[in-house]
Amino acid sequence: MMLKYFLGIDVGTQGVRVLLVDQHGETIAGAQKDFVLDDLFRQEQSTNTWWETCEELVDELISSLSKDVDRSAIVAASVTSTSGTVIPLDKNNEPLSKAIMYSDPRSITQGERIKKCAQEYNPEGYTGFNASSGLSKILWYVENNPDKVIHITRWVHAADYIVGKLSSVYGITDYTNALKSGYDLQKLEWPSFIHVELGLDPNWFPSVVPSGTVVGKLDSGLAARWGIGEVALVVGLTDGCASQMASGAVKVGDWNTTIGTTMVIKGVTKSAVNDPLGRVYSHRHPQGQWMPGGASNTGADWVTLDFAHLGLEKLNKAAQGLIPTGKLAWPLKQQGERYPIMAPQARAIVPVNLNAQELYAANMEGVAFLERFAYECIEELSGEKVGAVYTAGGASKSDVWLMIRASVLNLPIFRCKETSGALGAAIIAASQTFYSTLTQACENMTSADKKVMPEAKLVQAYELQYKNFKKKLIDLGYLE
Repeated sequence: MMLKYFLGIDVGTQGVRVLLVDQHGETIAGAQKDFVLDDLFRQEQSTNTWWETCEELVDELISSLSKDVDRSAIVAASVTSTSGTVIPLDKNNEPLSKAIMYSDPRSITQGERIKKCAQEYNPEGYTGFNASSGLSKILWYVENNPDKVIHITRWVHAADYIVGKLSSVYGITDYTNALKSGYDLQKLEWPSFIHVELGLDPNWFPSVVPSGTVVGKLDSGLAARWGIGEVALVVGLTDGCASQMASGAVKVGDWNTTIGTTMVIKGVTKSAVNDPLGRVYSHRHPQGQWMPGGASNTGADWVTLDFAHLGLEKLNKAAQGLIPTGKLAWPLKQQGERYPIMAPQARAIVPVNLNAQELYAANMEGVAFLERFAYECIEELSGEKVGAVYTAGGASKSDVWLMIRASVLNLPIFRCKETSGALGAAIIAASQTFYSTLTQACENMTSADKKVMPEAKLVQAYELQYKNFKKKLIDLGYLE
């Protein structure tokens, strides 16, 4: 079979990555560049910088292709970017302001009002609105920039803006981006409270289609510039969902844990998961199932901050002879936890009288205990079993940590070969242009490079240690 190619673009908080892969998920070429960031980059970012960087990197990627790569065989492209980042556009689809970032805290009061409205409208639906939600930022902008409101034609998400620049098609978004902007994924409509209670113009909000839908084709000028023909443009998606797709966790019972700075857990269930505490929210799977997930404040940042200077290879080797430690640790590097424990007062648990090697091992166990509790919550809320766990992020590089986690979960863990957002964007680009479904695309375009099975002796020891860990959280008032 002749090779076909798919372009994925990932516009992140700190830079852009582009990736060209074939239908087997093999990387053909890639390029990336970091932004020059100012002190306000977590509040607002320049859309011009985004687009200029994307153009520059695709230029670089295309020019790097060997003569063996048939540029006319590039079938489709898609874009992933941050969830909750929004931009107001005028009648010419030009931004009226810089992009308002997901991490901008200025819309906290709007988030609280929206959450209350959402709970009254549909308490069984998504009600987890806060300052990081796109809808909160839209309301904040309208209330704080009355002179610009008359010029707003539409609001777009970050990924949708880049898709628009590539295709000249604006005003269409996907299930994953629409969720935090208020779209009801169960009724498949923009709820009335957005217009009736919040006073926002219904014409500002985009049409919503399943992730993977083709919305246009590459602008003819760009196609000529890059010499790549009429490439199909597929609707954008959020970065968390793109990473989930890149991991291959897209079938019911499949889950992905990515442990980087934080721990993000996403998976697939038959039914939407409704969490009264607001810890878990559910994206809609393009094939009709659901993709619940949550993000913890606990991750692997403690490794870099507290232990990297001691030599991680040495620490990991030492940990193999120290587990199970029998100690209770929780390496939370900030006050407050949001998932799977909702405890704004929570602080780290640091056992006393341990040397650095012992504390390092105990911290890895603590993160694994939190991961297990997260999956227990998922099973309780969904009534469905977790079948397999795929993993990515910095923590997955530690073989001993993988062993700890597999034994604490008592499940096999598959370490993903590649889980970049750019690969996820390329997969969603292929899902309905070359393949028939997202599941089929993932089966052919993702792979695991390591499978770790639970170790019987550790499984038994960690059962007791995990029970003690939960009791400690209860005693501290972090868990009921």
